[in-house]
Amino acid sequence: MGLMTFMRTKMGYFLVGGIAVVLALFVLEPLLQQGTAIFGASSRTEVGSIDGEAIKYDQFNAKVEQTSAQFKQQYGGVMNAQMQAMAVDQAWQSEIATVVLGKEFERVGLTVSADELFDLIQGKNPSPLITQYFGNPQTGEFDRAAVISSLKSRNQNPQLAQQWLLLESEIEKQALQQKYTKLISNSVYVSSLEANDEYINRNKLVNFKYVNLDYSSILDANVKLEDADYKAYYEENKKRFDNPQETRDLQYVSFSIQPTAADSAIVKTQVEKLAADFKTTPNDSLFAANNSDVKVPYTYLSKGKLDPAVDSVIFNYPVGSFYGPKFSGNSYKLVKVVDSRFSPDSVKASHILINPAQVGGDAKAVKLADSLKALAQGGSSFADLAKKYSVDGSKDQGGDLGTFARGAMVPEFENAAFDGRTGDIKVVKSQFGIHVIKIEKQVGSSKVVKLAYIEKTLAPSQKTRDVAYKKANAFLSEVKSDNFSALAQKQGYTVGLADRITATQGYAPGLDNPRQLIRDAYEADKGEVLAQVYNMDNAYVVAQVTSIKPKGQLSLEDVKKQIEPQVLNAKKAKMLTEKFDKALSGASNINAVASKVGKTAIPVQNMVFANPIIPGLSQENKVVGAVFGSQVGKLSKAITGERGVYVYVVDGFTNPAPLANTFKQKESMLMNISQRALGSAFQALQEKSDIKDNRVKFY
Repeated sequence: MGLMTFMRTKMGYFLVGGIAVVLALFVLEPLLQQGTAIFGASSRTEVGSIDGEAIKYDQFNAKVEQTSAQFKQQYGGVMNAQMQAMAVDQAWQSEIATVVLGKEFERVGLTVSADELFDLIQGKNPSPLITQYFGNPQTGEFDRAAVISSLKSRNQNPQLAQQWLLLESEIEKQALQQKYTKLISNSVYVSSLEANDEYINRNKLVNFKYVNLDYSSILDANVKLEDADYKAYYEENKKRFDNPQETRDLQYVSFSIQPTAADSAIVKTQVEKLAADFKTTPNDSLFAANNSDVKVPYTYLSKGKLDPAVDSVIFNYPVGSFYGPKFSGNSYKLVKVVDSRFSPDSVKASHILINPAQVGGDAKAVKLADSLKALAQGGSSFADLAKKYSVDGSKDQGGDLGTFARGAMVPEFENAAFDGRTGDIKVVKSQFGIHVIKIEKQVGSSKVVKLAYIEKTLAPSQKTRDVAYKKANAFLSEVKSDNFSALAQKQGYTVGLADRITATQGYAPGLDNPRQLIRDAYEADKGEVLAQVYNMDNAYVVAQVTSIKPKGQLSLEDVKKQIEPQVLNAKKAKMLTEKFDKALSGASNINAVASKVGKTAIPVQNMVFANPIIPGLSQENKVVGAVFGSQVGKLSKAITGERGVYVYVVDGFTNPAPLANTFKQKESMLMNISQRALGSAFQALQEKSDIKDNRVKFY
């Protein structure tokens, strides 16, 4: 809450903030998996290189840890394998952006002058990073005095000086990014012709009738595919098979380690014994803290914060009651109602925050707080005292923190605010310092309870784990590269598939914690059975690498299985087109064609080019495009679509009124084009760069 405390606790995320800016500016999400090569950096100290600049593991891992810490803060301390992989990816994309954009800024001559940097830090146009870290959380108002005070303090505080160096570096990067964004945006242009075309595409209407023959009308079994069919489709769609980075396909067998009936019986007996001891223990909170697998804060809780099975009943229990054992989800719950009361739903409060380090220690801080409390109780303006003595960003608003619910403040602050009464002034200590709190208003009233809470997870026994591991190990010792599926089927096991796995991926279909498996898969050859049994969260796994798809143009063999459904439809399209060609011969109208193929012509009203979805069917870009390029009343040829083959006739077009405001239309289009241009520019820069990605060796 205090400036120095805030700077110390938050400055670690400046680099993460810089990452976020780059990602937002260049729309990198769809590019996160692009532009990398798996092997290249042979050094054990480098996670890769970008245009010859080595990315050292120590420095890179520090950024990964910063991003991971931010994720934990956002998601309540939870960090799974997928989130860890996201943190690694985000840090890597930041490295790419820093190097690639840095070179581009230098190439085009972009710089940030000393005067510009001064203005961004303490001038009239502060950087968003400055306003973020030196602004009031409630009002967002920028505190320039706090910036100047902190800048003066850095001469006596080496740690603060280092933090300012990091901050200034990020501000400069952000300013350069904004200049480059402006440069790209100013390079795009929308002509009046383009604006008019876009307007017509979104407003011109067409009415037409169509007859379609769905691909599903031909059974797959009645279609014989030949090598020529695959080759024809591959050659026609070759551009679709450019692989941005190497991927691998796996097949695996899982050996479940879910709790058995015997495990459940053992855990139930243990929980019943625990319940008996819990009922008689003299120290409820300590007993719960020592025996629960899930820690629930020992504080007052409002309804809706607990497991539904507990939450639905516990608020009706009197103080001293015991509830459980109750099995819900995957755990047993045991609950003692320690206390209950009615408490405000929310509180409006103001505070004065005193930093003990600035006044000579805790004792002097408490003494000052007591003096301020006495002054406020004696009639002095609390707001004026806050402006003079508080070190928190809220001081300029007289210490006003606004209205907040339970869970928004640290426990010590929350208890003081919710347990008091309107008008009370209290002194409490928290991790941020010493607070003088004034309760301005309390809103609403609901029942809250303080609980001693134990949750015991139903977990498999060691015997269950041993049995599953023995089965997995036996399978691994017997399986060969050429009999994986056959042996699994023979022994009654289900084979799972995980396709297109990237080197840094943190998840895989059906696998709970696959990072080590994926790392080993990238050290293996095609067809190789991985040499160990992998311990997932709920199973042991034996896996085989079935395919390696290299970066670049994939061969027909690489994609043959993948494209089989499309090849099948292409073959069916030829068969259905032949059927339509016969129906079109001698037919003078759409109804005659429909009659010959045993269908009914279906009318479509008021379709626009920009929304090419045929009602009740699917998006048919090719068909709708052909419709808008046709003459009224002319029967079409057979058109191959996504879902089937079509014949149509246009009944008429309705043109919109002339475009009234060309400038506004251009402005709207320019905004969209500029956004795409930014992403395209970064992608082009990334594709031209020599990027070697060796993260799979480390994560």
